[in-house]
Amino acid sequence: MISDLDLALKMADRADEIALKRFRALDLFVESKPDRSPVTDADRAVETELRSLVAEYRSEDTFIGEEFENTGSGNRNWIVDPIDGTANYLRGVPIWASLIALRVDGVITTSVVSAPALGRRWWAQRGNGAFTMDVNGSVRALQVSRISQLEDSSISYNNLQLWDQSGQLNQLIELSRKVWRTRAYGDFYSYMLLAEGSLDLVAEHDLKIYDIAALVPIVEEAGGSFSALSGPLTDASSSVMASNGLLHTQFQQVLK
Repeated sequence: MISDLDLALKMADRADEIALKRFRALDLFVESKPDRSPVTDADRAVETELRSLVAEYRSEDTFIGEEFENTGSGNRNWIVDPIDGTANYLRGVPIWASLIALRVDGVITTSVVSAPALGRRWWAQRGNGAFTMDVNGSVRALQVSRISQLEDSSISYNNLQLWDQSGQLNQLIELSRKVWRTRAYGDFYSYMLLAEGSLDLVAEHDLKIYDIAALVPIVEEAGGSFSALSGPLTDASSSVMASNGLLHTQFQQVLK
């Protein structure tokens, strides 16, 4: 039987194929969901295909996705964002990815983040490390940075407007005065750069479980820490932060 990781990688292959075919298509269909976030025909096509693969290979498992209602019940949950970074996708910006995670008995055990327009992919399994495949096809293990001083750190905050809406813009500005460098790389990509050791902190607001789940094992298996801004990570967490671990408490103290 196909392993959980191999199934997640197979799902990523199919997601890449479908999404790339529609990327920058002149007839891409776009509409706004009730929360005013955009959705495209590619988002729905990818999720439909991934649901089909789970039904074929893991018919007993549940599926939690962004575009359609949750299905099934049980202790094994596939959590999927078919295209993370839809706003980038529909504007032709290549920073978008399919996020695929498996949670077993409440623990996210397996995840894949696949960004075909960048030619990149990242994956992790609990206890077995985190890895990435570079553009040239080579595979390497991931390790977070060893930066331990706030003034030497590089951070990504993702979306300035959401910090303002959350009432925490002043905290972000205060943090920016204490660190070496600030950027807003966006969506999944900031967390993958953190896992690679290129960033030391990522923090953002207004997320859902399917935005977060696949990121957690990759960051943690690379040696980093992942939490809500205010404490432990839960299904309801919306404002989150990830760090190299050495700076986590310092960042929390500034951002709380």
